[in-house]
Amino acid sequence: MMASPIYIQIHNEIKRSIESGKWNVGDRIPSEREMSVTFGVSRMTLRQAIKTLVDEGILERRVGSGTFVSRQKVQEKMSSGVTSFSELMRAQGKEPSSKTISYHIATPSLSEMEKLSLEEKDLVLRMERIRYADKIPICFEIATIPEKLVQSYNKEEVTSSFYHVLEESGHIIGHAQQTVSSMLASEQISEYLGIRRGDAILRLRQTTYLNDGQPFEYVRTQYVGDRFEFYLEK
Repeated sequence: MMASPIYIQIHNEIKRSIESGKWNVGDRIPSEREMSVTFGVSRMTLRQAIKTLVDEGILERRVGSGTFVSRQKVQEKMSSGVTSFSELMRAQGKEPSSKTISYHIATPSLSEMEKLSLEEKDLVLRMERIRYADKIPICFEIATIPEKLVQSYNKEEVTSSFYHVLEESGHIIGHAQQTVSSMLASEQISEYLGIRRGDAILRLRQTTYLNDGQPFEYVRTQYVGDRFEFYLEK
């Protein structure tokens, strides 16, 4: 079985520690320096593991205070219809495009296994993209898809119009579970999206299902706060 990257292994260990009660909701976890020593890795590797947990809403960073186990947030159920980013942009008269930052087959993290109902032996496609509307960066996205679902598609098909390709292959896209929260842009995200570090970001975490109830996509997206808004319909 393919070995997980070191940062994913650390992600899993921290997640297990939280789930076992070592750190409770609202607790401050040790500093990056302390944890990098504990795990015997560089600060950069440790920071990447923390970032994945922050993106998933498991941890939260507080400027000047450190990193904490996230408090549960009030959730609002959005309309159940599933629309791809490309379809959404075209519906608003804008031309969608994207830039792929990374695209690789990997072993899933514990979070990805849970969200996509996978086993340890399964593999996933994990890709990072910047999404644009009329060439203006709107969001940064990390998407995880079961590898067995994309085996017959090439990279261009997956990165350009995955929902359309799925439907063309006979799959029926069902519903999605979505969670929206706010955060501040990190230095890396600010560079990707052409904003300032600390600017407001809307974070969307979404698990999308086929019509038969099978989860096929787990996405963590960060939207520029003043370039995108969510519309809820009841």
